[in-house]
Amino acid sequence: MRKIFPLTQEGLHRDRVLEAVKHEIRKYLKRERRRDLAEGTDFLDFDCRFGATKEVAESIHLSALMGHLDAVAKEGATEAYVEILAKPGIRQARPPGTSAQDDHPAQSADAPDHTAPTAEDPAA
Repeated sequence: MRKIFPLTQEGLHRDRVLEAVKHEIRKYLKRERRRDLAEGTDFLDFDCRFGATKEVAESIHLSALMGHLDAVAKEGATEAYVEILAKPGIRQARPPGTSAQDDHPAQSADAPDHTAPTAEDPAA
């Protein structure tokens, strides 16, 4: 998908237009992920480019797309260029000696796994 999305529309609040753009992007991603995978492909990966215009678009990660869209809308831009291209992805094994914990440094090893409230600490 290569598209210039208008972020303003007469008669509609900017926030509603922004939500409609986000919905269209999510709908496209969901539709692409439903497609049958080619032989030897584990998943679909996406190459993304984003910018206020096509000329200044930069490559970004898919997970950062909505944040960039929010930032451009807050700056008051009237349009945003979004390019999302699906490509085949193949899972790779982790190198020996690494664990899943290494992938998520935000998860502390000393943090409790279960945070249900207890009698001693009902706020937890």
